[in-house]
Amino acid sequence: MQQITNTSGSAEPNQHSIVESGGYGDDFGYEGSEPSFDIREIITIVRANLQVIIIIIAAALALAVIVTLLQTPRYTATTTLQINDQSAQVLGKEDDTQQDPVVASSDTDRFLQTQVEILKSRALAERVAQKLRLFGNAKFYGAMAVPEPNGSASRQEIQDLTIRTLDKARSVDLPRNSRLATVSFESTQPDLAAQLANTFASEFIQANLQRRYDSSTYARDFISGQLAEARVKLEKSERDLNAYARFAGLIRDRDSKGPAGGSSGDSSITAASLQQINGAANQAQAVRIAAEQRWRLISGSNALNSPDVLANPAISQLLAERARDMAELEKQRANHLEDYPAVQQLRAQVGVIDAQLQNVAKSIEASVKQQYDAALQAEGSLKNEVNQLKGSSLEEQDRLVQYHLLEREADTNRTVYEGLLQRYKELNAAAGISASNIAIIDTAIAPIKPSSPNLFRNLLIALAAGVILAAGFVYLRTQLDDSVRVPEDVEGKLQLPLLGVIPLAQDIEVEAAMSDPKSPISEGYNSLRSALLYSTASGLPKTMLVTSAQPAEGKSTTSLAMARGIARLGRSVVLLDVDLRRPALHRSLPGYSGDNSIGMSSLLTAQATIKDALRDTDVEHLKVITSGPIPPSPTELLSSSMMQQLLDELSETFDLIILDSPPVLGLADAPLMAALVDGVVIVIQSDRSRRGSLKTTLRRLRNTRINILGGVLTKFDPTASGNSYSEYYGYNYYQYSSKTDP
Repeated sequence: MQQITNTSGSAEPNQHSIVESGGYGDDFGYEGSEPSFDIREIITIVRANLQVIIIIIAAALALAVIVTLLQTPRYTATTTLQINDQSAQVLGKEDDTQQDPVVASSDTDRFLQTQVEILKSRALAERVAQKLRLFGNAKFYGAMAVPEPNGSASRQEIQDLTIRTLDKARSVDLPRNSRLATVSFESTQPDLAAQLANTFASEFIQANLQRRYDSSTYARDFISGQLAEARVKLEKSERDLNAYARFAGLIRDRDSKGPAGGSSGDSSITAASLQQINGAANQAQAVRIAAEQRWRLISGSNALNSPDVLANPAISQLLAERARDMAELEKQRANHLEDYPAVQQLRAQVGVIDAQLQNVAKSIEASVKQQYDAALQAEGSLKNEVNQLKGSSLEEQDRLVQYHLLEREADTNRTVYEGLLQRYKELNAAAGISASNIAIIDTAIAPIKPSSPNLFRNLLIALAAGVILAAGFVYLRTQLDDSVRVPEDVEGKLQLPLLGVIPLAQDIEVEAAMSDPKSPISEGYNSLRSALLYSTASGLPKTMLVTSAQPAEGKSTTSLAMARGIARLGRSVVLLDVDLRRPALHRSLPGYSGDNSIGMSSLLTAQATIKDALRDTDVEHLKVITSGPIPPSPTELLSSSMMQQLLDELSETFDLIILDSPPVLGLADAPLMAALVDGVVIVIQSDRSRRGSLKTTLRRLRNTRINILGGVLTKFDPTASGNSYSEYYGYNYYQYSSKTDP
């Protein structure tokens, strides 16, 4: 009971806003509102379609299990490779100091990606196929679960089939910021998968080394050709140089050493002779100058004072003897006279020694003069020879200009030849021994467990696919389903305020359920009554029309229940059956005899008075006017001025007038009468009414500028599978206990 009241109470603000605004917009009171994400709505939709969702997901999972069981087990073997950087070496070793580290670092990713593409290349697959002899191998095709090529297939077709099979089963992965690449191969035989993975790795290394060797071979062939050309040029230049030297009469000493000890390569016999004789002339000149100085010194003064004389041993000995004799003479003179014999003898000895000194001095002077003359003659001879060689050397230099040109050409050719020869020797020594920049870290081993089919993974995929399919099915079903099933559809699909929800009478007559104040139906109508009391700003409308889009939706029962409920509040109510085509009110009144001889048709045709047409009911304050005899043209009667006069007269007597009208679709009666009342209540049968027909009904009523109070959902079964989510919103009615609480 409390839940129903809350539900109806949620419609009250809508009714107030409708009256205050003076009418409805295009969305019937919900203009400008936008659908928002509501997790509760999603939950309720899932609950409503839970059975279908479970079936779809279960079917997907079952299909995954079946497919997994039918698939042939496949095994995956993986080999791990380490790929390091490498630098190209074609003409020998590269200078590491000249490499740009920034460029090398930025090019690493490109290099690694290139190696990955080589691992995926067709050429590598062909090497593996040739290595293992897979072309046309029936065992290989059987292990790969591919049809064996027929006998009429060409060689190219067999090769293409084999390569495609290898490419399909091969996978290469290189994680980012890593140099470890993994090569995986899948097959129905674990041993073959491991063999192929290892063969791919080994052939990749061999192909890399082969490319290096081929590059070295190309370099050696190229250098060999260049070396032969350089040798021919060197021989020709040497012959030209020797021929010109023979023609010009040049004798060159190419092994002579320069001043620094290095090979000058630019010395001739004439130049060497000139150099030697010029040195000898310079030395002779020095000797001559020294001899001349000695001669001048010895001839210009007393010879005994000359250093050459004094340095003579004989002179030194004589001077010593003379000094002794002079000393003895002076001693004798001190004691004797001049004529003393000892004095005279000593004086005579001194004279003899002086004469000997003069003779030796003259001999030494003559010797110095001879040396001087010899040095002077030698100097003159050498200078004459130097002058002659200078002339020859100057003539030779004129002939050396062309010689030097030929010599430089020969030296250049010799340098080129020696450099190429050195490179050729280095390449021959390094060929075939280059270290590989690729290493196998982990070799593939035959796997024990199959990698596919993976039941768990397939179930996850099937679960995801089932959820997606179920979501799509539910979405399409929700979008395509225009039935009004639950109370939420009244506001969500029709944009119409919900006044009340009347549950479906189960195992009991409607009349019996309405007579029981504790039944869910009675509670639903009581909630509707409460909503009507606050449906407008002024409270309960004076006149109300109850209609529906289609027949048999419960509008007559609803009209009677509304009238009885409001009458029980002490207000005077009159219920008019204005369905002049298929009247049902006179058969629905409890305790009524069913007399329909006087009614609305009689009043509208002035054949009876209001007093004659009013009928009493089992509820105090409630009067009823049935339809009366069915007229030939109900629309004309209902659209006449008598209808408005009748309503005005009844309004003076009763607090509320309720009109039970015919359906809207196909008839003009309900829209005509709706324009005469203060408010219209739309009765909607659950799980029957179509949203299209209801919208058409609302559009027709709206065109007459009427006040639609809201909708009443009838015959609603909250326990039905399609309506299970309405229980979340409180439409599972509170049931009174038949037992007395202790």
